[in-house]
Amino acid sequence: MSQRVRTRPEGSGQALSEAYDTALLDLDGVVYAGGNAIAHAVESLATAREGGMHLAYVTNNALRTPDVVAGHLTELGIPTGAEDVITSAQAVARLISEQVPAGARVLVIGGEGLRVALRERGLEPVESADDDPAAVVQGFGGPDLPWGRFAEASYAVARGVPWFASNTDLTIPSGRGIAPGNGAAVEVVRIATGAEPQVAGKPLPPMHRETILRTGAERPLVVGDRLDTDIEGAFNGEVDSLLVLTGVTDGAQLLAAPPQHRPTYVDQDLRGMLTGQPEVVEAGDGFRCGGWTATAGKAGRLELDGDGEALDGLRALCAAAWTAAGDGVCELDAGKALDRLRL
Repeated sequence: MSQRVRTRPEGSGQALSEAYDTALLDLDGVVYAGGNAIAHAVESLATAREGGMHLAYVTNNALRTPDVVAGHLTELGIPTGAEDVITSAQAVARLISEQVPAGARVLVIGGEGLRVALRERGLEPVESADDDPAAVVQGFGGPDLPWGRFAEASYAVARGVPWFASNTDLTIPSGRGIAPGNGAAVEVVRIATGAEPQVAGKPLPPMHRETILRTGAERPLVVGDRLDTDIEGAFNGEVDSLLVLTGVTDGAQLLAAPPQHRPTYVDQDLRGMLTGQPEVVEAGDGFRCGGWTATAGKAGRLELDGDGEALDGLRALCAAAWTAAGDGVCELDAGKALDRLRL
């Protein structure tokens, strides 16, 4: 995929699980939420795997180790080995190892996933700014991470110790709703120190590099629910993407997406991997997909006519919104058009 300005979702005559050799799947909001499998995920992934698609699970959540993540997926009915899980902890550990001496101490603000990833790179996790660390690394530590850990990071960073973050996702989906993510915790240390961390996770290149190194993917498809991590990461890596609407992104956010946040394909959930994708075509002054036609109305709003599958209407609306916005953000009112789709 070239980094052209995408003006509509693409179509595919093949099932995506046949058109791509490897699915690079986000976890939170795509495969599970709050520890429970999202509807249709288990069956869809089994069918894709049986058809020969390699499934790799790529997560910005640095809390859990690949072994633990693989065990959780297997318990949910998705057989997974630790080698099929790539975390932002692994990506940031590689990034740190390239900048500090072998065996160096690293102050860890986060969970066991970070510690295991650092040891894999020959680095020594430590707990205090007074342990003479060569670097500070911050990753999601879960809801029970003590507030004092942020102070410990701030002390070291203020002394000039290089600061790294696994990712900067401001939020994370849970079974009870949207909760603060590692990015919110990073903001605490940034406010206290005025410093800026080096970040490894999606959408930045270190995470894409780690993923390709560990999976060997040749025709990867990024599958995610977040525009600013999963889809932008695919854009930066120049690979195709599928946005599923089971996580944090809703229809209004998708229509307002700038070019780097526009996915190749859009579907309701992981069943979209098993099918072709309908084509969006020009129709008069607008765009048609399935039984719907969408136009950028002269009254400052997006207009939708027709009926049929709601996702076809959303795809047509994307084409109208993204074309109107060009390389910017669509500012047309989409409220009434989206209400018709009842997404």
